[in-house]
Amino acid sequence: MSDAPRPLPRIRARGRSFLALVLSPEAELDDWLRGLDAQIARSPSFFVGKPVILDLGLLSGDAEGLASFYPALLERGVRVIGIEGADPAWPALAEWDWPIAFEGGRAAGTVELPDEDAAEAPGAAPAPPMSAPALIVEGPIRSGQSVLHPEGDVVVVGSVASGAEISAGGSVHVYGTLRGRAIAGMGGQTGARIFAAVMKAELLAIDGYYMIAEEIAPALHGRPAQAMLEDDTMVVRSLN
Repeated sequence: MSDAPRPLPRIRARGRSFLALVLSPEAELDDWLRGLDAQIARSPSFFVGKPVILDLGLLSGDAEGLASFYPALLERGVRVIGIEGADPAWPALAEWDWPIAFEGGRAAGTVELPDEDAAEAPGAAPAPPMSAPALIVEGPIRSGQSVLHPEGDVVVVGSVASGAEISAGGSVHVYGTLRGRAIAGMGGQTGARIFAAVMKAELLAIDGYYMIAEEIAPALHGRPAQAMLEDDTMVVRSLN
């Protein structure tokens, strides 16, 4: 029987991209919550399972209704994973269950942990990133379904129902009606776009910037359109 030690297992790590919605409430908070209720009534699945960063930078520590604001969000099913723009020492926040802070959030694909020899080698050039082919989905994407392809484009030959979600490292192409959520440029690709033969999206997002349905120009609703970033601003333009 050999007493030789077994070799240590190789540790593998992967990156994971996610879209965190940023909510920036304003005073008066009661009015803001009524607006949130109206949004949820229009799209009940909008916040389901979505991580939310709560930015309180537009509020002061003595804002009316601030103490009960966080519990009110939880009652509405809003999943807060981080809070910024406020001081936890504010008396109104004393009873809040303050989430653990998240730093960053823009990482995707495989993370290769370097070998010891490679880490010590000076001047070693990093391997170029690998590009993946587009993911082609034949047929519709139904409500509640999610398609994730963080390395490349997603092409849907069909429609995307309300409550469905597409997330792509590159661009999103929908050759049908886009009613659900489309997220492009997950890995920091600011040049990614979202194309839809019939634009009726609940949410459009590129590289962390997002636009909800009510922000899309009514003239483009139900028409061929594309979404893109211009000067760090989401815009939707006609394809005709």
